[in-house]
Amino acid sequence: MHELLNFAEFIIDALLSLVKFIIIAYAILSWLIAFDIVNLRNQFVYRVSRALDGIVRPILRPIQRILPAMGGLDFSPIILFIVIGGVQNYLLHPFFSWLHGLVGGGVAL
Repeated sequence: MHELLNFAEFIIDALLSLVKFIIIAYAILSWLIAFDIVNLRNQFVYRVSRALDGIVRPILRPIQRILPAMGGLDFSPIILFIVIGGVQNYLLHPFFSWLHGLVGGGVAL
């Protein structure tokens, strides 16, 4: 059972890391588009932009509702990045340590 919990912790941590990577890619691409370095008329750039937007926008929307408008600057990706890092560093391991304790005593790492 401990191996299954270790695997679940690994998968959740990897997915959170993937979301962080997608947020970075989304921010960089939006800056490149805003500064007209890449153009949405390029079919590949358009498709990548739409895919990243479809993944990141639903996650950012609740944060954007809470944050006030900052004159065109969007700090919601930074806030989300910090929250995901906090979950990875301070909540994920203690939660799975607690689960290990529930299923049979000590932590098998």
